[in-house]
Amino acid sequence: MKAIKGGIIVSEGRCYHEHILLFDEKIVAIVPKNQWDDTLSSTVIDAQGGYVSAGFIDLHIHGSGGVDVMDATPQALHTLSATLLATGTTSFLATTMTMAPQKIEAALQNIQAHAAMVEGATILGVHLEGPFIHKEKHGAQDPQYIQPCNYALIEPYIEEIKMITLAPEVEGAKAFIEMMRRAYPEVVLSIGHSSATYHEAMESFSWGVSHATHLFNAMNPYHHREPSIVGAVFESDVTCDMIADGIHTHESTLRLVQQIKRERLLLITDAMRAGCMKQGSYELGGQRVEVKGKRATLEDGTLAGSVLQMNQALALMVSKQIMTLPEAVDAATKYPAEKLGIQKGRLKEGYDADIVIFDEDFSIISTIVHGEQKYQRK
Repeated sequence: MKAIKGGIIVSEGRCYHEHILLFDEKIVAIVPKNQWDDTLSSTVIDAQGGYVSAGFIDLHIHGSGGVDVMDATPQALHTLSATLLATGTTSFLATTMTMAPQKIEAALQNIQAHAAMVEGATILGVHLEGPFIHKEKHGAQDPQYIQPCNYALIEPYIEEIKMITLAPEVEGAKAFIEMMRRAYPEVVLSIGHSSATYHEAMESFSWGVSHATHLFNAMNPYHHREPSIVGAVFESDVTCDMIADGIHTHESTLRLVQQIKRERLLLITDAMRAGCMKQGSYELGGQRVEVKGKRATLEDGTLAGSVLQMNQALALMVSKQIMTLPEAVDAATKYPAEKLGIQKGRLKEGYDADIVIFDEDFSIISTIVHGEQKYQRK
């Protein structure tokens, strides 16, 4: 049995001082320091006064470290998995894009064959972002490859697909959503890259849509006479995610959504291959992207994903007093895990021992995946 000492454990909405976290491949317990028998621990990790939480879970990430899921190579998955350890991310959904069908199939085949072989952050499955979206709200997705909902495209990879972002107002979407809800209720159907009205969005929730992708982005704005998807999300119990980089949404907007959605607000990065890299020219979905500072844009100025890291997302939410530290941790751990229905995201007995240690600036000190220390800050 292993132990982490010397840190502040953030779990279940509170901070534990003078406690020890015990784990193997699974979490064993959180115990008071004075009740810990150190002779029973084969390995003891010193948290160096930092915070100890469950590892971060990113439900929407295209790439980082110079690689992209759409590269469709084993090396791209290995590099992405390894790169994310330094950001505190211990598991993620490999997110695809709207590209030619053969490109999407190549990416899905690659994940199907090689996801289990990565040695860093765990690949939980696929987030299929497009191609079942609306042409008016394609964002950085290439509109020429948008297509109607097509189960045949995903059927060979249905075991890997955990989330689908789609536009429920397009032709054929209702039948597809209702079929997926009946046959594969574990797959999260998310409204996004959509021009749906408030009423269309509310109706789609009754069909089986239960989430909203990067709220406010790639959808109509909230208006007092047409609240759009945003208003429907506010008024319902669906979950949503947001890119907390201060670029995709203003901090005031993040604060408002937190006040309304609370435990139904999840943090994502939507990072592309420039994540954890220097600024310069990159590629996303076959299109050129310029990264200047923390902003990634297409040549026409359209935001093209982000270069955000999960630890930076938490840092912004806490530093701007939008969330407390335990709330931010939950939004990056507990709530994403609950959305996927997996035994991760909590420092609770029996849950996977995916753990991150970070300092007061949210710089990552150590990252542990399935009980094994995979990253240690030098």
